Amino acid sequence: MIISIQYLYWLAGIVLAITSVMTLLDASNPKRWSAGLFWGLFAVAFLIGERLPADVVGAGVLVMAVIAGFGGVGFGKHDDLPDAARRASAGRLKNKLFIPALAIPLVTVFGAVFLSKVKFGDVALLDPANSTFVSLGIGSLIALALACWLTRDTPVQAMRESRRLTEALGWALVLPQMLAMLGLMFNDAGVGKAVAHLATHYINMDWRLVAVAVYVLGMALFTIVMGNGFAAFPVMTGGIGVPVLVGVFGANPAVMAAIGMFSGYCGTLMTPMAANYNIVPAALLELPDKYAVIKAQVPTALAMLVVNIVLLYCLM
Repeated sequence: MIISIQYLYWLAGIVLAITSVMTLLDASNPKRWSAGLFWGLFAVAFLIGERLPADVVGAGVLVMAVIAGFGGVGFGKHDDLPDAARRASAGRLKNKLFIPALAIPLVTVFGAVFLSKVKFGDVALLDPANSTFVSLGIGSLIALALACWLTRDTPVQAMRESRRLTEALGWALVLPQMLAMLGLMFNDAGVGKAVAHLATHYINMDWRLVAVAVYVLGMALFTIVMGNGFAAFPVMTGGIGVPVLVGVFGANPAVMAAIGMFSGYCGTLMTPMAANYNIVPAALLELPDKYAVIKAQVPTALAMLVVNIVLLYCLM
């Protein structure tokens, strides 16, 4: 392949390394040393993580967890443009401001559909196993170039803004990577079997409604804990869905899986562990209450869980 996803990992590592250096040099940040170390360790994982021993990478992750746990990821001072200047710039650009943002999905779709099929001899242009992600990276770079061209600014200012957003998100920026591995760890540890044993031992699964409720609510609860419905799915489906709903009550596996995932998404609406959905928007919008998004979503999530129980009971 010509463009590998590894290039995107290196690019992300470079951006994080620059963020780390800028944080260390920011005397206005009261936690610049711990925060700089945090982003530096994160950068190392992207840059050379695959070449380091697993124990070393694991130790680095533990150090990051300690720094975040003790509130060591601080926020520095950023020189924002005056409100009048920002309004003037927005008035000059108007709807052109949407061009960089729209370029990302357009380039991603174009790359995934068309560029993924381009080959030079036997060599593919894009990483065949990750063509969509590579296209997303290319789209992001094109969007950056368009943003610099439209605003007449430089990539240096883009890095300043990148650092500002990174510090605004803080340790939550790491959660998607960590949670992605949590489901695999739970699966390898046999959590699904443990859940099945506990549920069948302490809950009367002879009642169809009870089994359905345990599966639906279990999907939501595990997602709340793990922050990822995809991580919760193999645990609850392997523990309750397949052996009880399908094996005992003859449920349609497609219906069970679809409503099960929907139930997991309801849990996503109610947990700060789903940082990219619930904590990141609050940080980007600079809301005074970082849990404001979750509080607004909880009534909808609870109502949909009730609906899911009824749907699965009637349709399975």
